[in-house]
Amino acid sequence: MKSGTNRRTLYIVIIAAASVVLCVSLLNVSNSLRSRLGSTKAQHGELLALKNDFLSLKTRISGAEGKKSLSKVQGIVQAVDEIFNPLGLRGKVKSVKPSVARDMKDIIEEGAELQLEKVDMNEMVNIFYRIENSPMSLSIKKANIKPSFENPALLNITMNISLVRPR
Repeated sequence: MKSGTNRRTLYIVIIAAASVVLCVSLLNVSNSLRSRLGSTKAQHGELLALKNDFLSLKTRISGAEGKKSLSKVQGIVQAVDEIFNPLGLRGKVKSVKPSVARDMKDIIEEGAELQLEKVDMNEMVNIFYRIENSPMSLSIKKANIKPSFENPALLNITMNISLVRPR
């Protein structure tokens, strides 16, 4: 009977050893899968951030492309007229001094120094809003805002604006 007991004990030891080896293997696989899951989640987060950046840039580019196709102005002076005439502020524009146009690959960038006098705060906000939301690619490069000497509630504005248009 001793040999039957020894065999049974041997089988139990072999099964226990196989179970331990199997458990250790499964733990290693589980840890490996957890680390891969963590790195995959990190990559997913990075891809989501890139997707959001891409969509934001796509929206901005399509907006700029739309402005480029809508603009029918021939120069910066005409663009200034289109901004200020609807606001009824043409009389407050003291001077528009066009600067040298920069000729780039497919576009022309025209700049101008614009001087406005005796503009109230509401009119200034409307001017900035109209420039930002105009159907052409206008941008403010620099703006200098000072109170008027006659009435400190009114402002004198000097700004450099640029118009980007296709050739």
